Amino acid sequence: MERRTHSCGGLRREDVGTSVVLMGWVRHHRNHGRLVFLDLWDREGVTQVVADVRSDAEAYAVARELKDEWVVLVEGTVRERPAGTENPGIATGDIEVAASRIEVFNRAKPLPFPLDEAESVDEAVRLRHRYLDLRREQMLGNLRLRHALIKRCRDFLDGEGFLEVETPVLTRSTPEGARDYLVPSRLHPGAFYALPQSPQQMKQLLMVAGVDRYFQVARCFRDEDLRADRQPEFTQLDLEMSFVDQEAVLDLIERMLAEVIPHLQPGRALSLPFPRLSHAEALARYGTDKPDLRWDVELQDITAWARECSDASLRDPVRAGGIAKVLVVPGEAPGGTETSLRDVVQGVSVEETTLLTFGDSISSAARQALERELGMRPAEVAVIAVGAEAGVNAALDNVRRSWGTHLGEFDDHTLAFAWVVDFPLFAWNPELGRWVAEHHPFTRPRDADLPYLATEPARVRAQCYDLVCNGWELGSGSIRIHQRQVQEQVLSVLGYTASQAEESFGHLLEALEYGAPPHGGIAIGLDRLVAILAGTDTIRDVIAFPKTRQATDLLMGAPAEVSASQLAELHLRLAHPPVGR
Repeated sequence: MERRTHSCGGLRREDVGTSVVLMGWVRHHRNHGRLVFLDLWDREGVTQVVADVRSDAEAYAVARELKDEWVVLVEGTVRERPAGTENPGIATGDIEVAASRIEVFNRAKPLPFPLDEAESVDEAVRLRHRYLDLRREQMLGNLRLRHALIKRCRDFLDGEGFLEVETPVLTRSTPEGARDYLVPSRLHPGAFYALPQSPQQMKQLLMVAGVDRYFQVARCFRDEDLRADRQPEFTQLDLEMSFVDQEAVLDLIERMLAEVIPHLQPGRALSLPFPRLSHAEALARYGTDKPDLRWDVELQDITAWARECSDASLRDPVRAGGIAKVLVVPGEAPGGTETSLRDVVQGVSVEETTLLTFGDSISSAARQALERELGMRPAEVAVIAVGAEAGVNAALDNVRRSWGTHLGEFDDHTLAFAWVVDFPLFAWNPELGRWVAEHHPFTRPRDADLPYLATEPARVRAQCYDLVCNGWELGSGSIRIHQRQVQEQVLSVLGYTASQAEESFGHLLEALEYGAPPHGGIAIGLDRLVAILAGTDTIRDVIAFPKTRQATDLLMGAPAEVSASQLAELHLRLAHPPVGR
């Protein structure tokens, strides 16, 4: 086969007169009688091809038979487009190729959906034919952005002295939070590997090994319920460093993003350092530990005022142990009316939490008193939430996000990065009746709080940190425990007996006795970061072959049943027939 000389997006006016060979897909096909026009497409762009019956009847005859998305070779000569027919909307818009030969590599059936109108097509159809969906300029652009981001991060970390080290995909199941994906072993009947939720323990062991600075573009797997920013398999930029404190990790990530992002998208310069919010401060001011800081409207606590309020709908829940908060929205904002705000509130439902706008079941006297309390201007509107603290925060966080979107406050071009720090080390789980790790079991407590591990776990603060941007949690990391006795204390608080700790984490506990250095790190969700930079609200748009919300692969038809012989090889037998059989 002949070599192509140029991509379909590479020709310019200075190439006029050059003989070229192009290969690609027919994106559009127009028959104008003696002339046939083709838009020939590949991932680099589009070139207009002209087949003229008067200059080359054979090429013209082939061109007449072509259909959209046929794969062809075009040989011809570059020429300027006639005056007035230039297309400034594409890079090759000043030229066209006069075809002297066209060869068909492959024909294409009529597509299940028009590529130019794919945004209006049901996502399930596009995922079923993902190889077609990826031909769209936007989708290929997302993959190109992803590639460039990973390459730039690799180059930066290489310059900072990091080694890229691959860690196993078949590993041991350990209780770290989410459900594991399990892989049965053929050679060891009844035993299972687990796919890694993250390389957490492996990268800590690399620090014990003296690697000092490690990173990896790591594939991770978690059997969780899915949503727009979560997939069962995902990719993170995973890194770990020895002999560092929290500020060193945060500084490295800030410098990396400030160097990488403007290279990818000029004009998106980042201001350093990123704001830092304590976990308690983020919840108090925004109702969430991943606040969207593109809008400066915050929640205000009115619990003390509500406790003495004359309105029973506010007073009684607070006196019963709840809290009250209010979100005041500037009235001068476009669309800032009580009616439209009430519509947003009706779409938010949080159990055991009451949401009220000023016009809903709040007495006139209570409204006037609160306006005086908050110093509200007459044009401003507000939403009050009353109930349990967690529900109040969740409800007003939802209202703030929805209302800010309604007002156009969340500019897609703005990147509002921030760090959330000072998380509690433990959280009480009432269903389990025990403490669970807020981050993970290997996070180091603050040194000042070590004495409280055995007596007051609720007081213990963690040396961990989350990177947030535009309301997304982009990364999470911590300074790790590097001493066996501290690790055993933390596992004890989490309910592990000495024998259980040894069974699940004995390999790590032993490693900590062989000179483990102080170390810490972070994992950045690459899928989420690319989605933010690409301006999409779902990570499915930046993953080549994603799963649906039901964790199914519509293209390959996975998950799927396997044969009885395969099950027998793995020493497995189904206790129940597959659902639907």
